[in-house]
Amino acid sequence: MSITKTYDAIIIGSGIIGCNIAFELAKRGWKTINIDRLPGAGHGSTASSCAVIRVHYSTLDGTAMAYESFFYWDNWANYLETKDPDGMAKFIKTGVLVLKCQTNEYLKNTMGLLGELDIPYEEWDFAAVKKRFPILDDASYYPPRRPDDSAFGRKNKNALPGGVYYPSGGYISDPQLSTHNLEVAAEAYGAEFLFNSQVAAIHKEHHHVSGVTVADGTRINAPVVINVAGPHSFLINRLAGVEDGMKIKTRALRHEVIHIPAPSGFDFEAVGCPSSDRDIGCYWRPEVGNHILCGSEDPDCDPKDWIDDPDVFNRDTTAQARAQAYRLALRIPEIGIPRNIKGVVDLYDVSDDWIPIYDKSDLPGFYMAVGTSGNQYKNAPMVGKIMAELIEQCQSGRDHDNDPIQFHLEHQDRSINLAFYSRLREINMESSFSVLG
Repeated sequence: MSITKTYDAIIIGSGIIGCNIAFELAKRGWKTINIDRLPGAGHGSTASSCAVIRVHYSTLDGTAMAYESFFYWDNWANYLETKDPDGMAKFIKTGVLVLKCQTNEYLKNTMGLLGELDIPYEEWDFAAVKKRFPILDDASYYPPRRPDDSAFGRKNKNALPGGVYYPSGGYISDPQLSTHNLEVAAEAYGAEFLFNSQVAAIHKEHHHVSGVTVADGTRINAPVVINVAGPHSFLINRLAGVEDGMKIKTRALRHEVIHIPAPSGFDFEAVGCPSSDRDIGCYWRPEVGNHILCGSEDPDCDPKDWIDDPDVFNRDTTAQARAQAYRLALRIPEIGIPRNIKGVVDLYDVSDDWIPIYDKSDLPGFYMAVGTSGNQYKNAPMVGKIMAELIEQCQSGRDHDNDPIQFHLEHQDRSINLAFYSRLREINMESSFSVLG
């Protein structure tokens, strides 16, 4: 097949980030097409997301970005300006609880960032935590260990002092549906989507990106190509020949999230909320059927399973799932651990410092929104906005590397420096280097 089509921008990937970029560019009048190897929007790693909406991050810019995104999720239908015939994803606004412990320095830095940005939060002692969640135990087990460690389950002298509760948080009912909502909203502005198609080549003319060819031979031309390929992003960067020009790179990391019943007699689905506990190295949130989703916060005891080929990896749960279940049982002693632990196994797109790259590249016209998995689902509305602004300014001649764009946040009346997300930054040591971002 040899067909040629022309657009203003080609977006490689149709996850939550890729669809939000399409929506924001289409609103500005751009003729866009998203190309995805899977059969529909949000069918990749987005579908496996826990879809937690939270405002706490380890950096000021990350926190400001998350809080700004909260306002769009809180008014999702108004933001999208259209109604999806398949239904609209729901923001289940439960708030978010983070337990204070030694490894997060009892959240002193986090509360400082929240205070600087006037983000509401409540400090709870453990009596207040127990009042809301009587199933939680206050014993400290730091550092997190695996069940085969002889010190697993050994309590420290001092119990956990409490936690911090953020009312501006919760989770999205269906991450794949939320992505379809964005697809429909983008299509209402003229955006197009090409599914079941894999990018086979990225073309250049006169040292500028000029388009792509997909596996069936179709040539698609555009002066702008945007890599939003999730766990495949490093392969797309190599295909474009831009990886050597990046100080910060991305890799695919295999992750397991378990799905186990809440304690009998406690309606966790109704009263629970997303929670983070670095003392045991786990996070969790409610799930349909009075279940709990629980993932690892990447403590030192959990090995990193880096994947060289994102198309070939083990999708079955392993000993890692049981380690997460046992650690969760330390915090929720009444939980029952099934003989066969079920869960979701998928890949994260992770940068060297777990902070994403939202940037141009050394190849004019080629842009990246990568390294986003695990902690950027919640930021999709803002990523769409900042990428649309960055692309328009760079295409108009701005030298973003030497004159970084300052993006104004309308709900906070402040600006963030987009150099924070540069491919040329040094590793940010303020990062948590984990799924928490």
